[in-house]
Amino acid sequence: MLIVGIDLAGSEKRNTGICILDEKLNASCLTLNTDKEIIELIKKVEPKIIAIDAPLSLPIGRKNLKKVGPHLRECDRILLKLKIKFFPLSLGPMRKLTHRGIKLKKKFERLGFRVIEVYPGATQDILKIPRKQKGLENLKKGLINLGIRINKENINADELDAITAAYTAYLFLKKEAIEIGNRKEGTIVIPKIKSLQKINSYDKRG
Repeated sequence: MLIVGIDLAGSEKRNTGICILDEKLNASCLTLNTDKEIIELIKKVEPKIIAIDAPLSLPIGRKNLKKVGPHLRECDRILLKLKIKFFPLSLGPMRKLTHRGIKLKKKFERLGFRVIEVYPGATQDILKIPRKQKGLENLKKGLINLGIRINKENINADELDAITAAYTAYLFLKKEAIEIGNRKEGTIVIPKIKSLQKINSYDKRG
């Protein structure tokens, strides 16, 4: 069983971190740029699930990213209630990332792959490991402490977030992570957390 985590960049000119994670938590990482490269890798690996760090849907009532509309989805509002910091999908550079994420998700699903949206920052906060802003070595150590074996020495920030994305999908397959939000609108997968029990709107099935 293989899982692919993707820390997607908003542009093909920027680096996208990729992690291929197996069931024994061996993490192989690489950096790619173009959609073609990413799609070819997915075809070769044939993962059980793909976890993408990018918004993969729009808020209900918003038809596109060009015109004015709702800025937040239900899953985004839940992150706010959990005091997890993130950038709204309608914010400047996030628009390109959202557009690219939605496009890639559609392509992967047409190829028969299961795709989930994840947010490494949320996973890191919930599991109490440092985000990359607090130092790459600290984040790397936090991931290693989870039992992940990182098969690369000079690992970059994008690849570390890709590992976090893949690990989130690993937890999801083990039923140790849940979807938050409304499935008709789009959900984010995060590790299970006790404080979610106090938020009545979480994990709506739609």
